[in-house]
Amino acid sequence: MNASGPGYPLASLYVGDLHPDVTEAMLYEKFSPTGPIMSIRVCRDVATRRSLGYAYINFQQPVDAERALDTMNFEVIKGRPIRIMWSQRDPGLRKSGIGNIFIKNLDDSIDNKALYDTFSAFGNILSCKVVCDENGSRGYGFVHFETQEAATRAIRTMNGMLLNDRKVFVGHFKSRKEREAEIGAKVVEFTNVYIKNFGDDMDDGRLREIFSKFGKTLSVKVMMDSAGRSKGFGFVNFEKHEEAQKAVADMNGKEINGRMVYVGRAQKRLERQSELKRKFEQIRQERVSRYQGVNLYVKNLDDGIDDEKLRKEFSPYGTITSAKVMTDGGHSKGFGFVCFSSPEEATKAVTEMNGRIVSTKPLYVALAQRKEERKAILTNQYMQRLATMRALPGPLLGSFQTPAGYFLPPIPQPQARAAFYGPSPVVPVRPSTRWSAQPSRPPLYPEATPILRAAVPPRRLLSNISTTRQASTQVPRVLPQAQRMANIGTQTVSTRGASSSCSLPRGAYKYSSVVRNVPMGHLPPVVPPQVVEPAVCVQGQEPLTASMLAAAPPQEQKQMIGERLYPMVYSTHPLLAGKITGMLLEMDNSELLLLMESPDSLHSKIEEAVVVLQAHEATETSHKGSAFLQ
Repeated sequence: MNASGPGYPLASLYVGDLHPDVTEAMLYEKFSPTGPIMSIRVCRDVATRRSLGYAYINFQQPVDAERALDTMNFEVIKGRPIRIMWSQRDPGLRKSGIGNIFIKNLDDSIDNKALYDTFSAFGNILSCKVVCDENGSRGYGFVHFETQEAATRAIRTMNGMLLNDRKVFVGHFKSRKEREAEIGAKVVEFTNVYIKNFGDDMDDGRLREIFSKFGKTLSVKVMMDSAGRSKGFGFVNFEKHEEAQKAVADMNGKEINGRMVYVGRAQKRLERQSELKRKFEQIRQERVSRYQGVNLYVKNLDDGIDDEKLRKEFSPYGTITSAKVMTDGGHSKGFGFVCFSSPEEATKAVTEMNGRIVSTKPLYVALAQRKEERKAILTNQYMQRLATMRALPGPLLGSFQTPAGYFLPPIPQPQARAAFYGPSPVVPVRPSTRWSAQPSRPPLYPEATPILRAAVPPRRLLSNISTTRQASTQVPRVLPQAQRMANIGTQTVSTRGASSSCSLPRGAYKYSSVVRNVPMGHLPPVVPPQVVEPAVCVQGQEPLTASMLAAAPPQEQKQMIGERLYPMVYSTHPLLAGKITGMLLEMDNSELLLLMESPDSLHSKIEEAVVVLQAHEATETSHKGSAFLQ
């Protein structure tokens, strides 16, 4: 086969009829032994990401692509034979019909490979396909040759030949427009007449006798069942169009055997279905236009409301042409429809009745929508919501920065009360806003960066979190050292239960081990326990939820999660807290919210991260040892 023909790249193949589960990796494993591959792409739906059933494979060399086409066409992948052809990037060449032939009356046993083997003797085949449905072959197919001459040879040789004991028709491919034009020409010059509703006591001879007065009949056939009785319809084929036209005009609506018969032009099933479809579509459009803006949808109906009560409730707003409560087995389904005579009346009814309580239930009233319109609106809403979710930035390595710090708001102290502690050499920290702008700050977890680059990808490590809880648990942040020193005795740091109470138990004190010793002469006076002020809830440490996270700017979302996650990791692995937190922050925000709510899952992921870090440290140690020995 020539790989340099017009209309397709030198080394690009189209692979069709793929199983939905086939991936690029499977195709690479299948095709890589043929030759070096530049790229593989399985085409997928934009919204659902499901496979469309075909892919493109680009080889480095045309000879490798040609070898794959010759040797791997119709190979089976996941139970389905694949179909390979040269990639036709020019749609005009594919749709022109040049070199394309149509084959019908095929035996069910003939598949793509059998059809390809049969017609490959006449020239290079670009594409070959037997049309199938869920029940198998539909009895026809297409073969697209590289040249029109090869297609002409195939038609001249194969038309009327037997394939598996069945005589096949082979002809040039015709587009839908060409076929419809031919059907239109046959409509003008029809000679075949269809007759129905003449009963079961009719045979061919009697039907011929009735219609022979209009002209010469070429064939007459009454359709019979398995018992030899008439099915009530048949066909009469006249020699001339005028004779057939006269028979239709005179016999349609006449009585035969005491029955009014229908006589008309004989139609193929596809043509008859298309005509009925157009007729029903026209009726539906007329009905939609007639009820547009006047039909109301009413739901949340009480079970005791029937058609009459529904009509009575809406009758003050105009003339009602119909009122119907939808029922199932005689019981109300809770919704119905009210149709007014004008759009103004319907609009007034919606304004007045929507939300009004009728029989203990508030009604929902709106203009009725067709199923297609409602589905389109819901689809549009879903796509907008999906686009919003995709717009949220993914985790960026090294982009998470240290928080600006949080501070206790000033608390008004009653003058009559004694201070909890006196002056101390610790410099007080000046309160500031939580999200104040900060110039170029270092990362919150700088030590995690080299590990993340060398370790196993965190997404592969930290995945498949098995939890269904939705709410997020509040986890207070660990204060910087200076902050803790300034806030001794005014709050407690706890990893659980902080949302329920921020107060210290009466008589309980918590001191920080990092505060340096103060000279004895500067010790504050001891205050009795009963004057201890309650601890203060830190502003901004409320439970983190998905809605709060979505409302925050994208650049601050990881910061908010990290501030609550770091103390939870620090409680179990203080020395590795920064590295482990950095690895966890590589996960999606939604997974992190669920992880913080599930202590067991969090502990499991922390242990996995520790294993990875230990393995990385061992690898680094071995590399350093090898380098030292060299």
